[in-house]
Amino acid sequence: MRRHQLSNAQSGLIADLMPRSGRRGGGRWRDQWQVVNGLIWKCGTCAPWRDPPERYGPW
Repeated sequence: MRRHQLSNAQSGLIADLMPRSGRRGGGRWRDQWQVVNGLIWKCGTCAPWRDPPERYGPW
């Protein structure tokens, strides 16, 4: 587990609250866990929105 990411146990606690994967609206969804972990990284580091590590996808 990385410093600013949810553990498997933490992910399991909120998994039922996450939308189901698949197509919806105007296009394909990103990996929801990648987005959640990116937000946790952003809030934990106070870095600019445009500076996320590549593992979290584009800003």
